[in-house]
Amino acid sequence: MKLTSPEIEDGKLPEKYGYMGDNVNPPLKIEEIPDDSEALAVVFQDPDAQEMAGKTWLHWLTWNISPDKEKIEEDKSPGIEGMTDFREAGYNGPNPPDGQHKLVFKVYALSGKLELQKEASLDEFEQAIEDKILEEADLEAFFP
Repeated sequence: MKLTSPEIEDGKLPEKYGYMGDNVNPPLKIEEIPDDSEALAVVFQDPDAQEMAGKTWLHWLTWNISPDKEKIEEDKSPGIEGMTDFREAGYNGPNPPDGQHKLVFKVYALSGKLELQKEASLDEFEQAIEDKILEEADLEAFFP
């Protein structure tokens, strides 16, 4: 499986996708999705927040995306959205207070849909996908 974005050039996420920009999700392209996938999920995190926040910061969590959805449009919710570390559901862009951070988008191909409540936490999500992961792919970008 492969995850790319036409907006991430030279490994940089444009500022319009940041919290102080337009604060919308960038478009994502998912290729080589396994044929037996029943759902996709996307997680967007900032592992470089560990030093400032004491944890990897969660910016976006969305699941039960149709496996036929090879493109996630800009500023469009493709599935059910979970609770972020901003304490709200939906996409919340990066705004690192201490300089440039490496960010990671991860897409999962799953063997079944997830039975999670809207606004579920990352912990609940990770437990739910534990036995359902068929494949995964990452896309890294730096911000700003």
